Amino acid sequence: MTRTALLLLTLLLASCMATVLREVSGGITREQVLAGEPLLAGDAAPPLPEVDILALDQPMRDFLDRHVDRRANGHLRLQQLVHAVIDKGSFGLNYSEATRTAAGTFAARDGNCLSFTNMFVAMARAVGLEARYQQIDIPPDWEQRGEFFVLNRHVNVLVDVGPAAQKVVDFNIADFKSSYDRHEVSDQRAEAHYYSNMGAGKFQAGDLRAAFLYLRRGLQADDSFSPLWTNLGTVYLRAGALAHAEASYLQALRQDRSDMVAISNLARLYERRGDSARAARYRELAQRHRNNNPWYRYQQARAAFFARDYDKALEDLDFAIRRKPGEDSFHFLRAMVHLRRGDTRRARADLERAEAVTAADSPKRNYHSRMELLLR
Repeated sequence: MTRTALLLLTLLLASCMATVLREVSGGITREQVLAGEPLLAGDAAPPLPEVDILALDQPMRDFLDRHVDRRANGHLRLQQLVHAVIDKGSFGLNYSEATRTAAGTFAARDGNCLSFTNMFVAMARAVGLEARYQQIDIPPDWEQRGEFFVLNRHVNVLVDVGPAAQKVVDFNIADFKSSYDRHEVSDQRAEAHYYSNMGAGKFQAGDLRAAFLYLRRGLQADDSFSPLWTNLGTVYLRAGALAHAEASYLQALRQDRSDMVAISNLARLYERRGDSARAARYRELAQRHRNNNPWYRYQQARAAFFARDYDKALEDLDFAIRRKPGEDSFHFLRAMVHLRRGDTRRARADLERAEAVTAADSPKRNYHSRMELLLR
């Protein structure tokens, strides 16, 4: 499997962690944003069909009956379920960018990380396991698709298998490291992710009306999920409804003051509206707080390293490591900087630290072989 795809559609790449919530959004209220007048043009919007993203169908139940012994203990049931799902002979998994329900994923045998997580949570619960969604704070992962930037996020499954015993099931292990921050999320939040993805897909296909309906349906599941408001703002922005877009972005920031995309898109909106002072203020906020993001500083350090500006690279890496001392990639890059500067003692210390903080055996072996090669 290659990439994960929780898609949060944006019009501008940015990162920041502060905002100003005193802006006036042209008198547009939250209710007017959700009414969708600029997009529906007074038409009665047909309700979206109710979708249970965790519903099992009969083929899924038959599959579980064949492969999982419900009388076994939690550890064994989990092992049986995992092996049945990943075994090409019994099921097999193929990655795609499609967002699907649990039953849809089982039928198609493919999907993104949210799709597989929906399926596994539903099946695990069906065999008596306590399974929950878990969001992983992977490094910002942006992908350009045409004129848009898409932010990929990652979810996996947390399963309780006994007293004080938890297991993580992840269908894209490349996007999971134990050093990443992670937190459980509710079924309602997972449903909000589902509708956000569906709305993003409709937006990319040029169907603004359908995109709006999906995003609004997601807000019915969890209106505290700021990316839904941000994506809704992007839909309104594309439709030319700037006041509705502004109100949507500001609502996103009321739900999450660290919504970095909403801040950046507000700067773009104000620039488009000719409000250069307000646009400049939001751009300044974005840049100021971008500089406090350890992953941004790591990317800056990489650029400086390849430009042979080793002093700048060290400055950014020292900052990033102070913020996230458990990130092995930061230590490894700093080791490379020390090597280029001829300081093998510090290089060895950082390589050893990179090896120590990583949890997976293969990266450990990789760092060890690199250490031997580079410091021989």
